[in-house]
Amino acid sequence: MTQPPFATLSTALAALGITLGVFAVQLRADGYEQYVESVATASVVMLTTASLTVVTWVRHRRQLNSD
Repeated sequence: MTQPPFATLSTALAALGITLGVFAVQLRADGYEQYVESVATASVVMLTTASLTVVTWVRHRRQLNSD
C-alpha cells in the first residue's frame, strides 16, 4: 500500500492559510473591513485543517508500525 500524501496536503493547506492571513491583513490596511472577517476565518479553517492532517498522519504511521 502506498503512503497517502499527508505531507504535501498539510503543506499546501498551511501555505493557503498563511496566504489568506496575509491577505486579510492587507485588506484591513486597504480599508476593506467588510471582507476581513471572512478571509480571516477561512485562514483559520485552513490552518486548523493542516494541523488535523498532521495529526491524522501521525496516527496513520502509528497504526502502520503497530501492525
